[in-house]
Amino acid sequence: MSERSVSRAKQEKRWYTVLAPEQFDRQELGETPADEPDKVYGRTIETTLGELNDSASENNTKLTFKITDVGSDSAYTEFKEHSLTRDYLRSLVRRGASKIEAYVTVLTTDDYRVQIQPVAFTTKKADASQEKAIREQMVEMIEEAAAERTFEELIDSVVEGRLSSAIYGEAKTIYPLRRVEIQKATLEAHPEEVAEEEATAVDVDEDDVAA
Repeated sequence: MSERSVSRAKQEKRWYTVLAPEQFDRQELGETPADEPDKVYGRTIETTLGELNDSASENNTKLTFKITDVGSDSAYTEFKEHSLTRDYLRSLVRRGASKIEAYVTVLTTDDYRVQIQPVAFTTKKADASQEKAIREQMVEMIEEAAAERTFEELIDSVVEGRLSSAIYGEAKTIYPLRRVEIQKATLEAHPEEVAEEEATAVDVDEDDVAA
């Protein structure tokens, strides 16, 4: 084989079938090309819940996955982010009503750090104290949910709408609500990263004490 043929063979790209995590039934997310397997790691792929479930009514939910493992012809992913489309969120806003947002960073029982952003829409304009109470209720319930669930269980409750429904059921007693949604949920750190951060923080504290 000539040097040119060898060079061309090296440059040929292979297509890898990208698969969703096991909690999403390893469904095919698409394909990605690479001339070397190592170049596939870290790539992200975005789809919608509607595409996974074959349901057009769920196309307002976007899911982002990150490739973490590569086989001979398949690329395996982990969940990275859940988010609602801007158009859908915009459609929920009503003049003369309140939109109440919160940002909550939690640790699951298996030590994944996740940021969750709930949003509540009232039927009419709520006053400042009512908005504060609803925001506190959302934060409290998300913290409680994370304290009782693994990462996979927490993400399932977000994606399937169970967490937002539970918040709606409690928060509507504070002020009439039209809807509660989790507008975004993002994986921020894995257990080993959390442990490393905690160890570093302890080292810093000990140095401060020694000083």
